[in-house]
Amino acid sequence: MIQAYDILMIGHFARDRLVVDGEVVMASGGGVMYGSVVLQRLGASVAVVTRLHPEDFPYLEEIKNEGVAVYAVPAGETSGIENIYDSADMERRICKPLGFAGPFRREDIPGVDAKIYVAASIIAGEIDLPLLQWMAGRGAVALDVQGFIRVRQGGDLVFRPWEHMAEGLACVTYLKVDRAEAELLTGETDLAAAAHKLAAFGPREIVVTQSSGVTVLADGKLYQAPFHPRSLAGRTGRGDTCFSAYLGQRLTASPERAVRVAAAVTTLKQEQPGPWRGTWADVEKAIREQGLGR
Repeated sequence: MIQAYDILMIGHFARDRLVVDGEVVMASGGGVMYGSVVLQRLGASVAVVTRLHPEDFPYLEEIKNEGVAVYAVPAGETSGIENIYDSADMERRICKPLGFAGPFRREDIPGVDAKIYVAASIIAGEIDLPLLQWMAGRGAVALDVQGFIRVRQGGDLVFRPWEHMAEGLACVTYLKVDRAEAELLTGETDLAAAAHKLAAFGPREIVVTQSSGVTVLADGKLYQAPFHPRSLAGRTGRGDTCFSAYLGQRLTASPERAVRVAAAVTTLKQEQPGPWRGTWADVEKAIREQGLGR
C-alpha cells in the first residue's frame, strides 16, 4: 500500500545564522522546518523531502521528534541564510546565502501520495518548472514564491522576477507572497489588487502576509486577520508559519476559519524563536483575545 499524507513538503532544510544587533545565533530553519512542525501540531499528517549534507542529518531529529516523516537526500552542502536584523525594527533584514544544497530531482521524491504538495523552497533553483508541473499532476500544489524569486548573486540574496511565472503559477492552487513580493510581481501596492492580478495566472487562493497581518483572496472573496505579537523575538519563520497553518486548516475548514487560525498561530510564533510548538487551546485563546470570532 502506498503511504499517504495530508501534506508533502519539498524544500531545503537550512542551517541559518541569525544576527541581531551583532549577536549571532545558529538555528535550523527553512519552510520545511517551521511549516512541518506547525502542521503536525495542528493535527495534519506531514512528510518532508529535503536535501542537506549528511553531517547535518542529526539536526533533522528536531522535526522527526514532532512526528514528521522525513525523506532526506545527501547533498554536497547544507543550505543556509544569514538574516541580519536591527532589534529596533525586526521587520527589516539583510539576507546573505551561506550554502545551497542543490536542485531537487524527480528521483529525490518518494513514491507517496499527498492531498497537498508544498513547494517550500527558500532559494531559487531548488525546484524547477518540470518538477512543479509533475507535482501538479499528483495533487493540489501550494507554493511560497520566495523560493522562486530569491536569487543568489555573489555574496547576496536579491529578489528578481520569476522567469517562468505564468507557467509556474498555472500549476498552483495555493500561493503565498509577502507585501514586497506581491508588489515586485504585479507592480501593485494595494494588496487586494495584487492578489487579484496573481489569481488571474491560475492560483485559486492567494495568501499575502505583512507585518500587521494576513490577507487571503479565496474564491473571489477577501479575508483578513491581524497579528498582535507581544514581541518579535521569533520573527524569522513568520511567513512559513502563517502559510502552513492556513494550508493545514484548508484540509477541513473554510478560508475564513483558516485565516483566523493562521493569524492566531503566527501571532504566537512571533513571540518565541524556533517553530511554533503550541496547542489548540493556545490557538483558541489567541483567537478570542484577538477578537477574531470562531
